[in-house]
Amino acid sequence: MTLAVIKTGGKQYLVQEGDTLEIERVAANDKGVIEFAEVLMIGDDKGVKLGAPTLEGAKVTAELVEDFRDDKVLVFKMKRRKRYRKTQGHRQNKTRVKITKIEG
Repeated sequence: MTLAVIKTGGKQYLVQEGDTLEIERVAANDKGVIEFAEVLMIGDDKGVKLGAPTLEGAKVTAELVEDFRDDKVLVFKMKRRKRYRKTQGHRQNKTRVKITKIEG
């Protein structure tokens, strides 16, 4: 079992082959394949390889499952006794991917 830590969208994810992730929207190529080149760590039964900050030549390959929009988050601001109220909504664009291969 090989584990890897990848960085995408300003966040880090611990992944292994077969995992399904929800990440911030990433564009895939024509075949629906996404490659993550920012691999911070790879570990297996033999040991752990750490990058400083990333591992050279390591990559994680994933296939695109779907692009979707996350649930709406409401932002409400209010200042008491000042008659100030502001409501705002936000829906994040996301991508669901399935990890297919870890190389490194």
